[in-house]
Amino acid sequence: MQLLKKLIHPDLKTTKGRTFERTTARGIILKDEKILLMYTKYYNDYSFPGGGVDSKEDLITGLKRELREETGARDIEVTQAFGYIDEYRPHYKKQYDLVHMESYFYFCSTSDDFQEPQLEDYEKNNGMQALWINIFDAIEHNQQVIKNKEASMGFSILRETFALEAIAKKLFPEKMNQGA
Repeated sequence: MQLLKKLIHPDLKTTKGRTFERTTARGIILKDEKILLMYTKYYNDYSFPGGGVDSKEDLITGLKRELREETGARDIEVTQAFGYIDEYRPHYKKQYDLVHMESYFYFCSTSDDFQEPQLEDYEKNNGMQALWINIFDAIEHNQQVIKNKEASMGFSILRETFALEAIAKKLFPEKMNQGA
């Protein structure tokens, strides 16, 4: 799969040390210019549905599970790999110096019949919800949060916004060239 970008958190002096390895899979679900994203009130950002792949799962199995849990999607079909983002950031647990995360992005389709999401408690507490939004509105929103350096902003917004922009450039190049 194609490497889309490598991100290194500015607080890291090195990518060596006691490293927690994390593999994630994230779904790209589109209907015309609308994309299914997770809006998180606490961070005031849009991100892709998906998350950590368990050790006993492959990427596709983990992605389908995460999409069902976070969005309530049904009849999920993974149609095409898009690429991955390689990311290094500090870890909050003392037994590790950093997290190395690879986020794999896949185009998916689902039925129009969604069930109730099964969010984890921390996701509920952060005000996370699945929403259909115009991809250009999501990009603009995240770019504004980054520009304003909002206090609640997390490092992941950089990954998510880069991926949104890369998808828009691939699927809607004429709009991206116009500065949609």
